[in-house]
This record gives sequence, structure tokens and C-alpha cells, in this order.
Amino acid sequence: MPKEQTPAGTGSAKSKVLWSCISVLIAAASIWAVTAQTKQESLKALGQSLASAKPFWLLMAAAGMLGFILFEGLAVRTACTAFTKRPKVRNSWNWAAADIYFSAITPSATGGQPACALLMMQDGIQGSSATAALVLNLAMYTGAILVIGLVSFILKPGLFWNFSLVSRILIGIGYLAQIGLALFFFLLVRHEALLHSICAFFLKVGAKLRLVKHPQKYMEKLAVVISEYRSCASLMLGRPGLLFKVFFYNLLQRASQIMVTVFVFLALGLSGGTGLDIWALQSYTVLGANYVPIPGGMGVTDFLMLDGFGSILSADAAANLELISRSFSFYLCIVLCGGALVLRWLLRKNQKERNPK
Repeated sequence: MPKEQTPAGTGSAKSKVLWSCISVLIAAASIWAVTAQTKQESLKALGQSLASAKPFWLLMAAAGMLGFILFEGLAVRTACTAFTKRPKVRNSWNWAAADIYFSAITPSATGGQPACALLMMQDGIQGSSATAALVLNLAMYTGAILVIGLVSFILKPGLFWNFSLVSRILIGIGYLAQIGLALFFFLLVRHEALLHSICAFFLKVGAKLRLVKHPQKYMEKLAVVISEYRSCASLMLGRPGLLFKVFFYNLLQRASQIMVTVFVFLALGLSGGTGLDIWALQSYTVLGANYVPIPGGMGVTDFLMLDGFGSILSADAAANLELISRSFSFYLCIVLCGGALVLRWLLRKNQKERNPK
């Protein structure tokens, strides 16, 4: 199937539909579980809370959600400037949309990077360059999560102990997993031989399972790609200013997403805690849910948010905060990213029809 037939062009249409349906079911179950734990018999009370919320802070929450998409695109765009002219912001927005959308509907976010890489190559970025930029971005993304988690623990260590034992275990494992991932991605950037070994391993497995025909041909291509990847990685590592910018944009991206919850808290005018408390609790939630192999961390994220918010707010207030902030930072974000991909696909299809080759 030609790449242009789908918005992101990765995987089969059936697998995309399957994971999308699974994600919708998990989302519905998560929302039902949250409302079932409170005294609210329906979403009517939630609607009343939203209607009485302060519009300015809701707009700020929406801005935070948009920032989550924008700053990821800017981070990848900045990484690409090491080996190509500065890509258009519009293109980088679509790259981020592909990463976020497919990360949200596939286990362990496995579909996000391939989808993003494909769009980058469609926009003229060489495959090895796209790979190097995305690996660097992953390293900085993971580092940003670690920094935010560390800052939250320094400023609000007591709130960590407000979580239940199960949640504290998830957060602790999550932090250790992020450290491991950060080291792994850093090694991938610094030592292309490791990346070559990983790719070669999967090619051999694919050949044994008869999923890959003529593996030797792919091995030869892999050697060429790794050589190009080495050059791209060297260009990036030789520019410390660029590395800092990529990290800074990732820091802004994570902060934007966490601030969505803080803004919703302010919009609802809840009492029982401060904006800094909500920031720290949401940061811990990100650490605990980020490594769980469930599409979008759904279910686990909801559990951690309710557990943390419930330690300083009433059950109904915690549920309202969780549902509304999650609607902005995740569900609305996914709809927007999916819409951006569909729009890109339609525009490219229309362009091809007008200018057939």
C-alpha cells in the first residue's frame, strides 16, 4: 500500500483501526472508573463544575495542551538544523502530531517514532538524519522528565508520601526506568555500534521467522544507514548550544502538559492545596505512568492522579480535576493531533491529484 494512503503511513490499516478501538475502550473504561469512585451518578455534576469554571484559566489549559504539541515539534526541528536547513514550523507541528497520536494508541508508545520519522522523510529529511534527530530528542525528552521529577521531590517531598504504597512503587520504578532509558538513548547517540547491533538483531530474528526476505541485502543497507547516522550524530554532538535548545524545548513541552492540570485547578477554584502542590502531584503521576505498556498510560494515569489529588482534595473535587485536566491534556490533544494528520493527508492527496507525476 502506498505511503500516501494513510495519514501517517505506518503499519496496516487494520492494525491502526484495532489499536484506535482498543484505545477508545480503555478511555471509556477509565472515565467510567473515575466517576464510579465518586458520589456523582452521572457527568452532570462534572458539567456544572466546568460551566462555573473561570474561562481565562481554561483558555490557559488549552494553551498548555497546544504547547505540548508545539514544543515537541520545535525540539525535533531544532535537532534537524544540525544537518539541514531549518524545517518549516508547519511540518514540525505535523511531526509532533504523528508522534503524539500514534504514541497514544499503541503499547509503550511504539508507533510514535516510526510515524514521526516517516513524515520527516516525506518532508525531505534523510532517513538517517531523521533517526539521529529522534534518538537525540528521546534522550532529551527523558532527561526533562527526570529533571522535573527531581525538582518536584526537592520542593514537595512530603507529597510523594501522600500516595498509596502501590502508587509510590509505580513512581519509584518509573523514575528508575527513565534513568535507564536516558542512559540507553544517550548511548544510541554516542555509540552507533549499539544501534547497529540492535537493528541487526531484529533483522536476524525477522529472517528466522521468515518475515524478512534477503536479509543480507538489508544488512548491507543497514551498514550504509549507520554510517550516515554516525555523521549526523557527530554533527549534533559537536554543537552544545543545539543540544541545550533541544533539551530546553523538551523541558517546556513536559512543563506545558503538567501546567494544564494546574490551570484547571485554578479554573475550578478548588481549595485544599496550592498550584505548586498540583504541579508536584502531576509530576509524580507522569513518572509513574510514563513507562507502563498501555496506550497513553490510560487507567494507570487516572489511578495515580486520583490517588494523589485525593490526598489533598475531596473525592468529588479530585475526580473533577482529573477528568477535566485529562480531557484537555490527553483526549482533546489526541483529537487535535489526529485531525492535523488527516488534514495533512488530504492536502497531500489534493496536491498529488493536481500535479500527478
